[in-house]
Amino acid sequence: MAVIQKHGKTYSQDLVCHKDNHPPAKIVPGCHKKWPEHTTSWSRPVARIWTVVLLLGTCLLYCARVAMPICAVSMAEQFGWSKRESGMVLGSFFWGYCFTQVFGGYVSDRVGGEKVLLLSAAAWGSMTAFTPILAHFCSQPILSMTLARFLMGLLQGVHYPSLASLCSQKVVESERGFLMSTVGSGSYLGTLVIGGAGSLMLDLYGWQSVFYVSGLLSVLWAYCMWKYLLKGEGPIITLESLGSSGAQSKLTKRHWLRLLKQPAVCAVIVTHLCTASTFFTLLSWLPTFFKDTFPDAKGWVFNVIPWLVAIPSSLFSGCLSDHLISQGFDTASVRKLMQFFSMGVSSVFTLLLCGTTTFPWAVAFVSATMGLTTFSHSGVSVNVQDLAPSCAGALFGVMNTCGAFSGVLMVYFSGYLIEATGSWASVFALITTVNLLGLCTFLAFAEARRVDIDSTKFRHHNIHI
Repeated sequence: MAVIQKHGKTYSQDLVCHKDNHPPAKIVPGCHKKWPEHTTSWSRPVARIWTVVLLLGTCLLYCARVAMPICAVSMAEQFGWSKRESGMVLGSFFWGYCFTQVFGGYVSDRVGGEKVLLLSAAAWGSMTAFTPILAHFCSQPILSMTLARFLMGLLQGVHYPSLASLCSQKVVESERGFLMSTVGSGSYLGTLVIGGAGSLMLDLYGWQSVFYVSGLLSVLWAYCMWKYLLKGEGPIITLESLGSSGAQSKLTKRHWLRLLKQPAVCAVIVTHLCTASTFFTLLSWLPTFFKDTFPDAKGWVFNVIPWLVAIPSSLFSGCLSDHLISQGFDTASVRKLMQFFSMGVSSVFTLLLCGTTTFPWAVAFVSATMGLTTFSHSGVSVNVQDLAPSCAGALFGVMNTCGAFSGVLMVYFSGYLIEATGSWASVFALITTVNLLGLCTFLAFAEARRVDIDSTKFRHHNIHI
C-alpha cells in the first residue's frame, strides 16, 4: 500500500497561467474546451447546495432506473411475457447505457455538465412517466417496452460522465471526494427508496403508479434545477460549442491516443473496469446467494441492510479523503489509500463468505464488503478529475463504458462458474482476484498530476527548492 506523505504542495500545473512571467501550459487540443481558461469554482456554500441537488438527482435516476425491474413481474403477468421476453426488456437498458457514456462526457466537457444533466433528466424523466402509456397503446407491448428501456439507457448513460465533468470544472481538488462520494450514495438511496415506496405503490395502486411518480418527480427535479440554480437560462447546445470542425476532429484523435498512452490514465481505466465488474457481479448474484444458502432468511434483511451501510460509508470516505488532502497529504497517496480500502480490505470480507457461516455473519460480511466498496468514489472515480480536468467527462465515459461491458461479461461468467463448480466460493474467489488485479495496477501507476497538458516548456521556468 502506498505510504501517505504529508507535504506542502510544490507543484501545480493547474496554476501555470497565474504567473505573468511564465508561459502558459499547452492544453491538449483534443480535450481543450472553448471556454475561458479560468473557470470559476463554486464557493463552499454553493458547492453544498449543488451537492444536495445532485444527490437528489442521482437518487431519482435510480428510482426511474429500478422502476422496471420492480414492476417486471406484474407487467409480465398482464402482457403474458415469458422469462426470456422479460429478460430482453430488462437487458435492453444496458445496450443503450453503454453507447452514450463517451458522447455525454465529450459534450459536458465543452458546454458544461449541468446543461447535459438538465436535458437528460428532463428526457429520461418524461420517458419514465410515459412508459405505461406506451405499454397500453402499442399493439406489441414487448417491442415498445424494449425500445423504451433502450432509450432510457441512452438518456441515463450521460449522467455520471456529466457529473465527473461538472465536478472537475467547478469543485476544488480538496472537496471533490466529498461531493462525488455524497452524490454517489444517491444510487444506494434511490435503490432503497424505490424498493420500499415502489413496492408499496405497486401493491396499492398498480405498476403504472411507480412509473408515473418516479418520472414526474424527475421532471420536477429538472425544472427546479433549471429555475433556481441555472436561473432560467436555456440549456442551448450548438455545433460550434462542440467544436465539430473537421480539423479539430483530426487533432482530437491524435491527442486522445497520446492521452490514453499515459500509464496513469491506463491505470484508472483498468482499475475502474475491475471495480465495476466486481460491483455488478455482487449486485446481481448476492440475492441468489442468500436464497440458495439461507432459504428461510427474510429477503428484506439482505436486500436492505447492505445499502443502509453503504450510504454512511460513502459519505465517510469522502469526508476522510478531503480532510487528508486539506491537511497537506499527497493527493495521489490519498486516492490510493481510498482504493486500498475499496478493493483490498473489502476483498478480505468477500473471502470470508467462502467458508461456512451463519446468516447474521453472512449479512455482516456482505455489508462490510458493500460499505468498503463505496470508498472508490473517493479513489479512482475522483482520480480521473485529477489527471485530466479539461476532458474528465469524456475520459470517465470511456472508463464507464469499459466497466459496463466487462461487468456484464463477468456476471455471465460467474453464472457459468456456479453451474460448473456448484460452489459460491469460486465466484467470491474470482471477485477477489479481479479486485487485487485492479488494486495492484492502481497502486503501481496511479498519479494525481495533470496529464492533459504539455508542461515541457513550463518545466524550464520552474525552480524547485
